[in-house]
Amino acid sequence: MDEKGFISMEYLFSIFIVLIIASGLLFFTQATIESNNNIENNVENRLILDNLAGLINQVNSHGEGYSAYVHLDSKAGYYEITVERDKLTMKNSNRIGETQVLPLKIPSKYKLYSGRTYMISKTEDGRIVIT
Repeated sequence: MDEKGFISMEYLFSIFIVLIIASGLLFFTQATIESNNNIENNVENRLILDNLAGLINQVNSHGEGYSAYVHLDSKAGYYEITVERDKLTMKNSNRIGETQVLPLKIPSKYKLYSGRTYMISKTEDGRIVIT
């Protein structure tokens, strides 16, 4: 301001430019944080599926009568895992993820829910059973 209390046009223009830059940075920061949260959720879901597939393969490779317990953690939110044939499918809110369990073919279809504990075992006739 000058002595008479007037604001110069350069001062108003510079404030306007600073506000535009600040709002652009705020938008960019918000988009980056949201992207990081999505990546974190996807990695969590992928780890849950890969750990379950690894445990099923471990039970299968140890032979008849072997069993292992798995607890599906609910920290990642509510999700449902469908086990059928050689595929695991995870449904979490509006996302779906899949992984393969090779070279295994599970004859029954199972639905597993977060927050619960399941026993994966291999029966005497060589089938994988989840209870």
